[in-house]
Amino acid sequence: MQVLTNSIGGSLLVWTLAIQLLPLGSGVHATNVTKNCKLNFESESERKDLQRIEPLGHRNFSAEFIIGDDKYTYVFQLCGDAGGVPGAGIIQVKAQKTEQSTEKSVTIIGLYNATEVIGGTDFVWLAYGNGEKYDNHCSQEQRKAFVMIFCNRNIDVSQLVVVQENRERKQNCFYLFKLESSAVCPPLEYKLSAGSIILIIGFCLVAVYLIVGFLYQRLIVGAKGMEQFPNYAFWVEVGNLSADGCDFVCRSRDRDDAPAYRGVSTEPLDEEPEERDDHLLPM
Repeated sequence: MQVLTNSIGGSLLVWTLAIQLLPLGSGVHATNVTKNCKLNFESESERKDLQRIEPLGHRNFSAEFIIGDDKYTYVFQLCGDAGGVPGAGIIQVKAQKTEQSTEKSVTIIGLYNATEVIGGTDFVWLAYGNGEKYDNHCSQEQRKAFVMIFCNRNIDVSQLVVVQENRERKQNCFYLFKLESSAVCPPLEYKLSAGSIILIIGFCLVAVYLIVGFLYQRLIVGAKGMEQFPNYAFWVEVGNLSADGCDFVCRSRDRDDAPAYRGVSTEPLDEEPEERDDHLLPM
């Protein structure tokens, strides 16, 4: 009896903990990651454009770029710490080979607390600013990065692609990246044309006519066989008239006209019996 009591008590404790933890687990999935981005110019439209790419959150996207012996790896995260670097939306990891080992250095290209968003019908343009300053390029201004996210209904999300690193200007240099995702695709709209609507209504009316007429002929009139078809005699007459009209239009001659001449028959004619006039001669 004591064992049964302990078992029931343990089960109740497990169910109580599960019920208490259920809202907590649901809260984790309901987190809006795009709220972490701080917009340079806060607006409702930009927030809506950010929410369109919400499915890309909590993920690191990386791309590699090799120049000579130097290997650059770019890591992007939507409104999150890219590569685990606090506050960084995009970072650049440079791997430089030396005689003894490979040295890595991390450069912050853009922060997600300086975000700009522009949304189109099938794309979202995302910008991260306030990155680390250039050493000898672009008048030593702060780095910034642009991420173009295009619509592609065939994939969830593609790999990050480095399109361009423009640092030959004196000002307004930038890094340009590209992603493809179905998250930014507009919803498909299925609209019926006026002709389709008319055809659907016509088919529905014909179906109602056939079903109701069949039931009436069978249950009320007591018809059997083809006579169960509604207005059977009328439709038979319509079919005959249509056949006559087609025959009149499509045939090249009128079947009622007699032929202009008759050919000579090849069959032998029966010989007529010879008339004998012997009885007329005087005896």
